[in-house]
Amino acid sequence: MLKLNNIEVRYSSVILVLKGVSLEVPDGSIIAMLGGNGAGKSTTLKAISGLLKTEEGEVTEGGIEFNGEQIHKLNPEVIARKGIIQVMEGGRSLEHLTVEENLMAGAAVIPSRSTIKQDLEMVYGYFPKLKMLRKSTSGYISGGERQMLGIGRALMAHPKLILLDEPSLGLAPILVNTIFEIIERINKDQKTSVLLVEQNARAALSVASYGYVIENGRVVLDGTAEQLRENEDVKEFYLGMSAIGKRKSYRDIKHYKRRKRWL
Repeated sequence: MLKLNNIEVRYSSVILVLKGVSLEVPDGSIIAMLGGNGAGKSTTLKAISGLLKTEEGEVTEGGIEFNGEQIHKLNPEVIARKGIIQVMEGGRSLEHLTVEENLMAGAAVIPSRSTIKQDLEMVYGYFPKLKMLRKSTSGYISGGERQMLGIGRALMAHPKLILLDEPSLGLAPILVNTIFEIIERINKDQKTSVLLVEQNARAALSVASYGYVIENGRVVLDGTAEQLRENEDVKEFYLGMSAIGKRKSYRDIKHYKRRKRWL
């Protein structure tokens, strides 16, 4: 299980970004973290994976615990070897390598490479398109294919927990549905926990069992996926629906109104 206990994150020892964030990801679950741009979602993922250190950020208060061990002071490669793998926004790839070489790079953190062939076939089972593209240079594949590649590369590392940052970003609706169906299958088949950061609340809550809403570096709301889907604030601000069921215009949703209500 992953636990964040009231963490604060600062950049350059000055800029306070997370202001007491607490959340849990039970083993084998899919947990959603919802919020707008700049809310602190990606920073939370980087705090967990250790990638804050590459951006002069650090956890200055609280702690991050994974399977009973404090990990927030560990280096990213050590955290990855413990089974926490982050898929960056846009599914970033090593653009000069082929699709298959990118997947094999994902296996670098596992102690034995004896299962690589079997693992590749497992990834291709989830993403047949990647098998078709396995000899293609990854810098020339589409956004949806890059997202598939990012998730596939994470699977090659035998993860216990996958951190997914905006997997729906920039994708066509039909492809969003496909990606989320595969995320759900991976969770069920591999028993892999998933912490899913999304602005697309509808898609995220369709696969998650529990969710957190983060605004301005704080968790302002949490509950089961069903509770969040029925919450009037979530309906209005993230599902785009008013209390009487009509889709609202973005112009009708005032930022200050959300602030006043939740903070």
